[in-house]
Amino acid sequence: MPRAQKIALAVMAAFFLLAPLAMYPIFLMKAMCFALFACAFNLLIGFGGLLSFGHAMFLGTAGYATAHAAKVWGFPPEFAILFGTACAAVLGLVTGLLAIRRQGIYFAMITLALAQMIYFYYLQAAFTGGEDGIQAVPRGVLFGFIDLSNVWAIYGTVFVIFMAGFLLIYRVIHSPFGQVLKAIRENEPRALSLGYDVNRYKLLAYMLSATLAGLAGATKALVFQLASLTDVHWSMSGEVVLMTLLGGLGTVFGPVVGAFIIISLENYLAQLGAWVTIVQGVIFVICVLTFRRGVIGELGSWLKKPL
Repeated sequence: MPRAQKIALAVMAAFFLLAPLAMYPIFLMKAMCFALFACAFNLLIGFGGLLSFGHAMFLGTAGYATAHAAKVWGFPPEFAILFGTACAAVLGLVTGLLAIRRQGIYFAMITLALAQMIYFYYLQAAFTGGEDGIQAVPRGVLFGFIDLSNVWAIYGTVFVIFMAGFLLIYRVIHSPFGQVLKAIRENEPRALSLGYDVNRYKLLAYMLSATLAGLAGATKALVFQLASLTDVHWSMSGEVVLMTLLGGLGTVFGPVVGAFIIISLENYLAQLGAWVTIVQGVIFVICVLTFRRGVIGELGSWLKKPL
């Protein structure tokens, strides 16, 4: 890991460890969940070159599966999270097999169509509670001795999950698999001519991104003790695109910064109501016009070091 990235990683970890002393822990946990979601999405588009407009289906599916497993089936939190993440992975495999053979806007539209089908299924399904969602989800006791009803216990759990997911994505990006993904992104016909099974690599990247997005959704369901249609709505898929572009597409730390900025705006400008969306749109336009590589992308360019 380059020195600049080591420093950035240490700063990020120190921030999330110390921030609860000055900021609301629930807000920070929400930021970490969405940061992991954005990092998972960035793995697909930033390094694989695949734009998905339906990534919310993985976030929402894992949330519903985790909430149902914890509340109805009585799963302990570790198994509920694993079950939700596994459901997202299976959904990623099924939708990936349908979508991965198309490219560009056709791939994006197929993922959007699949996500809308999933949304309307959850709207009608009995186990999801419809528009009410699954409420009062028990956090339970992690590994039989960590009571997640304690805010510091749940915060520590979310921090560990976020850091583990982030480091896994970092390792994937800098592995031979990640290098092949970048080659496919830059010149798919050339990667194909070199003998790589392009569709297999793209499907693996899609599944990994779906699984990590599911991990974020499963964790979020326990944090807020709620699984609702909001997390599977098409607007959530658009929001993660905004987070990634704002922070820096194809950068390691950009999605984390982008997610924190967007969640901060939603939290601190909540009194504006629907105007929050307009503010987000204005910021997005300004970012596209002035920070073409996103906040971290421009910062890395200024420092002449990749972040």
